[in-house]
Amino acid sequence: MKTLNLCDGAMRASQIILGCMRISNMEDSAVETLVRTAMEQGINFFDHADIYGGGRSESVFARAIHMNPALREKMILQSKCGIRPGQYDFSKEHILSSVEGSLKRLNTEYLDVLLLHRPDTLMEPEEVGEAFERLHESGKVRYFGVSNQNPLTMQLLQSGLKQKLCFNQMQLSLTNSGMIDQGLYANMQVGRGIWRDGGVLEYCRLNRITLQAWSPMQYGFFEGVFLGNEKFPELNKKIDEIAVRYGVTGTAVAIAWIMRHPAGIQPILGTTNVKRLVESCRAADFTLTRTEWYELYQAAGENLP
Repeated sequence: MKTLNLCDGAMRASQIILGCMRISNMEDSAVETLVRTAMEQGINFFDHADIYGGGRSESVFARAIHMNPALREKMILQSKCGIRPGQYDFSKEHILSSVEGSLKRLNTEYLDVLLLHRPDTLMEPEEVGEAFERLHESGKVRYFGVSNQNPLTMQLLQSGLKQKLCFNQMQLSLTNSGMIDQGLYANMQVGRGIWRDGGVLEYCRLNRITLQAWSPMQYGFFEGVFLGNEKFPELNKKIDEIAVRYGVTGTAVAIAWIMRHPAGIQPILGTTNVKRLVESCRAADFTLTRTEWYELYQAAGENLP
């Protein structure tokens, strides 16, 4: 497994993350097998959120693996907060109560990482800063980040924080490559050149903020996967060709495409299928060439300007 030095070198983590959004209705034994397999493959980073399964995903995770101090120290646990029914909430009270809930459900004394899940336009940076400071001083959260935020929103939030934002979790896949497209089409009067995210890829690289890629196998928002999908014949043809070359599956090639970027992006695997999990982790066994990376990019329908 490829590893990264994160949070300015304070954390050594697997480049691939196991996402736990879909485990809430699984049997404990199946979750235990999934997590154990992930760790056997070298994954030590696990992504949660207080809203996944209405909190059940965190509870099932802790119960299934029989959380104990020795096992806990081998893991990097990340959770997210800030989404409530019909609203986003970055208030001090909600952040603190959400973290307490996650700690209880995960049966742990601390989170390695806390992310703010979706931008709250009513946020007060100083209020968020008070919550983060209390969580950090008490040892309940070690590092902080955001999800789905553009550079100016991150800068505004950072203005009220003592702790540095270390992560930003964004959607990215071969068929959802907007953060890459707009840089390649800079100053061109075409759709791909529109500055929709404020240069989030470049901003995060400049500020040593690790990008995490959610839904790395999805097209659209949640329309489905592109692998084996008849809507993407050229892409799948190219993926299959490269997969044969490296002796892996198409799943590994799609993940390797994200990992090839020099930003050191962490793809989040959302699968609950153990076989697919192992196949995906093969992405860490090889590195796509520059030519292969661009061939895949273009096969996904992104013509070079």
